[in-house]
Amino acid sequence: MTSAARPIRVLIADDHPVVRRGMCALLASLDGVEVVAEAATGEEALREAQLSRPDVVLMDIRMPAMDGVEATRRLRASLPDVAVLVVTMFEDDETVVSAMRAGARGYLLKGAQQEDILTTLRAVAAGQFVMGQSVAARLLGRLDPAPAPPVCFPELTVREREVLDRVARGHSNARVAADLSLAAKTVANHLSAIFLKLGVNGRTEAVILAREQGLGEDAAKGGTRSDGP
Repeated sequence: MTSAARPIRVLIADDHPVVRRGMCALLASLDGVEVVAEAATGEEALREAQLSRPDVVLMDIRMPAMDGVEATRRLRASLPDVAVLVVTMFEDDETVVSAMRAGARGYLLKGAQQEDILTTLRAVAAGQFVMGQSVAARLLGRLDPAPAPPVCFPELTVREREVLDRVARGHSNARVAADLSLAAKTVANHLSAIFLKLGVNGRTEAVILAREQGLGEDAAKGGTRSDGP
């Protein structure tokens, strides 16, 4: 972590001289930032990092011989205190994930505003993990869990669905009570509530409706029992 008394030391790794010059000019205009080295390839980035010991390496992804992802991986292994901030025009999911897995602490798209670059530089130099807003939104979208499948008969309680499922399999009230460790009267009360909530007239209609929704899938092909609600 850098101290407030000295500037953030930066190494710029990009295979395009015009981009490096532009980045150097941009960083030179920022308070508290010092460019200590430049590199045109991944191999040069590793060598210059060993010599100059920067706080942060601004790493391009597409470079000859050794790309930025591999250079990041090796740099993090040899100089773990040096933060890597990927600055690239590529924002596809595969590139973002590869860079993060390699150990990059930040991911910023070329063309970012001066304020964003300075804020991100300071953050990764302080050990934080930072991504540009558009990149973060895309990555978080990938990480969102798949939506849960809809629950059939949401108006029923979990216990009522368990009772209905077993009745739809053709089980008698006595067997349902035994399977769920309930009293027979409790099963009858659950069935009465189920019939009311589903708007059906009795056991047979409830079973038909339940099987239409996928309950009681292992039911026998024969008719259902009718041993009371």
